[in-house]
Amino acid sequence: MDKVRTFIVEDSSVVRENLIAALEENAPVDVVGAADDEAGAVDWLLDDHNVCDLVIVDIFLRSGTGLGVLKRIGELTHDTKRVVLSNHATPDIRRKCLELGADEVFDKSNELEQMLFYCNRLRDEFDSVRTAAAAAAAG
Repeated sequence: MDKVRTFIVEDSSVVRENLIAALEENAPVDVVGAADDEAGAVDWLLDDHNVCDLVIVDIFLRSGTGLGVLKRIGELTHDTKRVVLSNHATPDIRRKCLELGADEVFDKSNELEQMLFYCNRLRDEFDSVRTAAAAAAAG
């Protein structure tokens, strides 16, 4: 069982460090990088040398926005899952995030457990795909 390679986009260093600790302790996640602003996130995510399975994005960043990150990473050619984790997960924000390509939107204040469950489910999906690919290659 491989871990889900995850990139975090969060402007608060305290929240980012607590999130990384919670993810790595409670979900099959390996945090491979982080950024606190839109430009840094987009630069990392669009660099062909960097690979991740999951991007977790906050809406409000040090500069730029998580919406801008979602818009720009629509250019990614690999199947990276996109999750928004924000204190501002209103119905309008959720709809906009989904329109911009987010797979899920979670509220930081009361949906962290659901996000951890999502990460576990994602790892299971990746394991199934890898097992099927290995069987097809062998057969």
